[in-house]
Amino acid sequence: YYVYYEIRVFVSAYVWMTGFGNFLYFDKKQDFTIDRVVSMWLRINYFPILLSFALGCPLELYYVVPLHTVGFFITMFTCYMATIFKGQGMGYWKSNSLAIFIMLAIHIAFYETPAVNFLKIFSDEYHFRFQADKYSAWMGILSALFWRRFKEYMQWAYASSQPKLLAMWLQRLAGAFLIFFWYYGFGYMSDKFMYNPLHPYVFWIPVAGWLLLRNSSKYLCELHSTALEFLGKITLETYVLQFHVFMSKNVQHIPVILPGANADGPLWLKTANMLLCASIFVPLALWARKVTVMTQNSVTDLVGILMNRSSSTEVKVNHEEAAALVKSEVEGTAAVDKV
Repeated sequence: YYVYYEIRVFVSAYVWMTGFGNFLYFDKKQDFTIDRVVSMWLRINYFPILLSFALGCPLELYYVVPLHTVGFFITMFTCYMATIFKGQGMGYWKSNSLAIFIMLAIHIAFYETPAVNFLKIFSDEYHFRFQADKYSAWMGILSALFWRRFKEYMQWAYASSQPKLLAMWLQRLAGAFLIFFWYYGFGYMSDKFMYNPLHPYVFWIPVAGWLLLRNSSKYLCELHSTALEFLGKITLETYVLQFHVFMSKNVQHIPVILPGANADGPLWLKTANMLLCASIFVPLALWARKVTVMTQNSVTDLVGILMNRSSSTEVKVNHEEAAALVKSEVEGTAAVDKV
């Protein structure tokens, strides 16, 4: 099971980012419109559903997609609750803390009780996958709430010409400790079936360790990888297409295009075959992203037009009702004057 546990952490970190990124967006923009819902739903689901329908494969094959979708709505609902609490006079921290606590209570009531077996109605695969990441998006929300404080700390520690060396190295040691603690405590287990039930409660440990290391100096905070940014933009498409283009035989093998590049072939030939597959795989993912974004923008614009037309109709009806009311009042006044 080598790297199995690391892959589980990577998947959970991916879902964690759904809660983290969407919380920062909603917290800043307060955009709870139908346009945002439609836009995000299409961005996440359009291409996977299209592939599932066209190829006849079960949607559960792309299990990360429903995890992202549910994570988005969890985050949106949490932020909307916080907005309601703010409207009732609560401060920023109290309103957000209460909303996040309520969402945690909902998670516990569902995932830690027999209610979670509701997911088996869809499939056992969904039951397992949602259990494995039941707190990932919520942890992302919680992390985003404290991100502002962490940025203030980084400004204090690294923004000046004389960085706080003690804080820097303590942060690095803490990050390394968290990663090694997870690895030797959990990531080194010989039986993945023993690890799986523990994963939802411990995945955050290496994620937090990585964040501490990644942001442990001004140089590292400003360091940027163009290659990773490029791949990050097509992560959803590469994830979905890998099952059809980049891997085969139950995702255990890479398709063999070059003769002799099978499992018994020389390393250089297998490497060349993998690169050839990637040269098809990555451009295809780029094209899929382009088509998805075009569809996303077109449908979102259409929804915006329809919503504006509906609003205009409502305004027109209100104006007509107001005019009728004024007319009746004028006629009534005239009748009284006549009498």
